[in-house]
Amino acid sequence: MRGTARQASVALRSVAAIAIALSTVGQVIAAQESAPLRADPHRILAHIEGLSRFGRNAEGGVDRVAYSEADIQGREYVKELMREAGLAVVTDTAGNIIGRREGSDPGLAPILFGSHIDSVPGGGNYDGDVGVMGAIEAAQLLHEAGVVTRHPLEVVVFADEEGGLNGSRAMVGDLTPEALQVVSHSGLTVGEGIRALGGDPESIEEARRPPGAIRAFLELHIEQGGTLGDKSLDIGVVEGIVGISWWEVTIEGMANHAGTTPMAGRKDALVAASHLIIGVSRIALERPGRHVATVGRISADPGAPNVIPGKVVMSLEVRDLDSRTIQELFTAIAAYSGEVANKTGTRMSWRKLATASTPAPTDEGMRDLIEASAKELGLTTLRMPSGAGHDAQDLARITPTGMIFVPSRGGISHSPKEYTSPEDMANGASVLLRTILKIDLQ
Repeated sequence: MRGTARQASVALRSVAAIAIALSTVGQVIAAQESAPLRADPHRILAHIEGLSRFGRNAEGGVDRVAYSEADIQGREYVKELMREAGLAVVTDTAGNIIGRREGSDPGLAPILFGSHIDSVPGGGNYDGDVGVMGAIEAAQLLHEAGVVTRHPLEVVVFADEEGGLNGSRAMVGDLTPEALQVVSHSGLTVGEGIRALGGDPESIEEARRPPGAIRAFLELHIEQGGTLGDKSLDIGVVEGIVGISWWEVTIEGMANHAGTTPMAGRKDALVAASHLIIGVSRIALERPGRHVATVGRISADPGAPNVIPGKVVMSLEVRDLDSRTIQELFTAIAAYSGEVANKTGTRMSWRKLATASTPAPTDEGMRDLIEASAKELGLTTLRMPSGAGHDAQDLARITPTGMIFVPSRGGISHSPKEYTSPEDMANGASVLLRTILKIDLQ
């Protein structure tokens, strides 16, 4: 292992020496055909492990929720890594950390890339963290190689991703006064938390970047699912972040004595709900596509073991990259619920709860550049949707946006057991860097 590390270090220094002698990013990319500039897996792992100290819990994961003391300490660690990578570090009024590296043409908009370091309660050490450490690694490699891009580069650590994408929402001008009053997992309101991070909620509009102010945004992230691992693939080229819609269905039957009511004469709301739940799964499976439909909450009334349930209320969530598909899937499920109601002698009524998020496709040009970068580095790819939300879905509203996925072992995320290998993290950072250089040439 030590020999491998020394060889990697020597190779990195050799690549850096080549790059220093080159005057343009185009020449750097050309030189990489024979000696690709690649991320150091050992350094990324060391940075991941360093960050894991802040908010570490007994299970080996982290409770580094946004605006907590652990979050604040972790952010100071990240700022120091940014400075070591040659970045000028500031905190904007929304609490986002921005590490900037000037380009040769001051008139060009910056290329933005990064992710977040806040966690869910009982989270792991890779969700968000890999994107931040991969972005810093890309900046570090350019710094060591002395490569100056045409565009300014900005590494971003978004504030409070897990609590509602609040940092990226502020950057696109969508963080409302009402949102600032929401109490976060830290016990502080979002506004109080922003102030604790060094931001200024009273000047939140200053964090806004209008359309055109950013050349492009790239986010490296763990997949949080098992597709890449199951297929033994290196890189996911994200096609977009799915939209999410929620409904609630109320099923009304007749509560009656469980011992004296014959089976044939029952109007059991829970039996009707069971048929509907199976139908939701069947309808989603039979329809071609990558949508998902889930019943995640159900309650039966009166809830006694000796009473036939007279009323059931349950949820339905549907996700897909296409809003039309979401609506068509719901229409088919609602139609089937009518059939179930007729068969079971019950009544069913639907209520739309919310559209938690609308589909956010990534930019087709960014997908092509990511895919080309991966293949030029000898890595395998798969175009795929993201079933989870990310800051990228906000940035896609104001600038061309791309996402790079790397494998999550076992598809586990939001858990101390989540894991991505150093080699996979380095692959993602290498693709990120090469994609940044390609964008810079456009």
